[in-house]
Amino acid sequence: MTTDSPVDHRKGPRRRGEALVQAVYAATLAELTEFGYAGLRMERIAERARTGKASLYRRWPSRADLVVDAIRSTFPDQVNLPETGSLRQDLLTALRYAADQLDGPAGEAVRGLMVEALSDPERTKMVRARITEARAKTIGAILQRAAQRGEVNPDVLTPQVISVAPALIAHQFLTRGAPIPDEVLTSIVDEIVLPLVQRSRPAR
Repeated sequence: MTTDSPVDHRKGPRRRGEALVQAVYAATLAELTEFGYAGLRMERIAERARTGKASLYRRWPSRADLVVDAIRSTFPDQVNLPETGSLRQDLLTALRYAADQLDGPAGEAVRGLMVEALSDPERTKMVRARITEARAKTIGAILQRAAQRGEVNPDVLTPQVISVAPALIAHQFLTRGAPIPDEVLTSIVDEIVLPLVQRSRPAR
């Protein structure tokens, strides 16, 4: 009877540039899936990505910085944004994707990041801002596209309005955990976001 030999992630050509960055993100997410945030080790990530640990630390001073960037790399980019032709459906698609992420390794990572950051108020603020702002960028792009279709009043698309949905998702996750019920996502869209962005003029 034969057994499979352990995979040596160090074998093969070393990557550079954007290929290396993407390999590091993939390795980080794989490590999160296998070991969780508490068990994540930079040396194992370096082996998976076929690079040196020193190279990681030159770009990411801590594992928190790396994990935040790896999570953000999974967010939809401008090319892959939901596009159903309906603002409501686009928003629900984006929020459901975010909720699915938080019910997996990304959610485990966010919890670990927040626990680790609690002793450092500045790092806590950084973690929250970098994750929430990335999601707000996605929501903002969806809203701007809806404004071009005439579904949204562009005058009301302030940074505060755009950040409402991501902030509510983060609050729900941090206070209630995952999975986030679909009725919560629907309520955020129907009762909060749509009334805000479809009103005729900015509220005083």
